[in-house]
Amino acid sequence: MADADRLVAAALDVGAERGFPPLAAAVVDVSGAVITLRRADGGMPMTSRIAVAKARTALATLGASGGVQLPPAITGSIQHLTGGDFIPHAGGLLVTDDDTILGAIGASGAIATEDEQAARVAVERWHESRLRAS
Repeated sequence: MADADRLVAAALDVGAERGFPPLAAAVVDVSGAVITLRRADGGMPMTSRIAVAKARTALATLGASGGVQLPPAITGSIQHLTGGDFIPHAGGLLVTDDDTILGAIGASGAIATEDEQAARVAVERWHESRLRAS
């Protein structure tokens, strides 16, 4: 849980540092269950749900949520089957330890590429902190 808190805090910090609109960030475990979810002050309420969905999309596709390239009809079917928790837009990334998937992080609130920057830098900072601690 502490690692999830650090990842979410780092994503929100990156958004603030870079002047992005207020973000929401979520970390989910490998089953897709939400571990941590926070939304920056002033963030739009829907961004919380979208951040979770982007993280779950990364898990479902075993890759970045923005890397999904499917025809709209298939995307719509998957969205229906997952209750809307499938969003093929940048901002969701896997969180790994070497080759082991630990979960995923999702960010939302800015434009999709900024959401992904916040998530990517958060994961990079988390990895760096783990290296320093070992």
